[in-house]
Amino acid sequence: MKRREFGTALGAGTVLAAAGTARTAAAEPAVQSAEYWARKSSVKLYVFRKRAAPVAGAAAAPVLFLVHGSSMSGSSTYDLRVPGQSNYSMMDAFARFGFDVWTMDHEGYGRSDRTSGNSDIASGVADLRAAMEVVRRETGSAKAHFFGESSGGIRAAAFAVASPEMVDRLALSAFTWTGKGSPTLANRAKDVEFYRTHNMRPATRELYRSIFTRDKAGTADPAVGDALADAEAKFGDAVPTGTYLDMVTKLPLIDPEKVRVPVLMARGEYDGISTEEDLIGFFERLANRDKQYVVIPGSAHSLVLGYDRARLWYALNAFLTPPARVDRLG
Repeated sequence: MKRREFGTALGAGTVLAAAGTARTAAAEPAVQSAEYWARKSSVKLYVFRKRAAPVAGAAAAPVLFLVHGSSMSGSSTYDLRVPGQSNYSMMDAFARFGFDVWTMDHEGYGRSDRTSGNSDIASGVADLRAAMEVVRRETGSAKAHFFGESSGGIRAAAFAVASPEMVDRLALSAFTWTGKGSPTLANRAKDVEFYRTHNMRPATRELYRSIFTRDKAGTADPAVGDALADAEAKFGDAVPTGTYLDMVTKLPLIDPEKVRVPVLMARGEYDGISTEEDLIGFFERLANRDKQYVVIPGSAHSLVLGYDRARLWYALNAFLTPPARVDRLG
């Protein structure tokens, strides 16, 4: 069910960092937003959309679906407002690149229903399937590009394996495959019994700050952690444990040979969620030869909200808009 649609625009003189050139907001199209509800059986799931104002007679914009990670909701991750800062909304950036941009709050997160479940990866795949029914109804498109960061990347990849007919191109940021050698996952494993016996874990201000300091201080503005904490405080003081439990007890969750769609893998230089060797091993085994591996220097775990997020946006936009293939090799 659609809730409402409204327009937003950047203030005059704002520089759109992701575009790589200084352009004022006067030259940028207004961005419209809309809210919807998807249903997974009896569970209500919040779905959020942003796009440039449609032009009569123009072709429909390609759909890009952004999948959030373990500790924050969709709009907090991809449409964050940081006081005194600009250009943190990945949704705004890609709406202006020409995409119809969607995200959602998985079960137990944000505005979606909180249940007795722990919102593990399998639950996230079911959430995406329910959300895609809304996308298909509203856009007429049976496929979308998918981008996921951290456990959102695992959710997105699992969805691509389960429902390849709904996925065009797939981008994975801060992904992990086997978890071998990951200092972040080794630290989380110390609390595995808590994750086994609790469906929710505390979501404190310090948790959100630590996302940007645990691997390498100086890769993100300290104000971002506080902005995230403020955004998430509206939804309570806890988030589900399911993805944490999956990542310390069930990896690998994705067989790269079963991922049949084109894939971009993006890694921050200092990211502790996985090692270079782990990710290269996954990359080499991907079934589709249309694939790219990108390292963003000066970045850590959160590429989406780090100082160098515009480099991720640049790489992702290029991956999603390739020239047509012209060889004769099939």
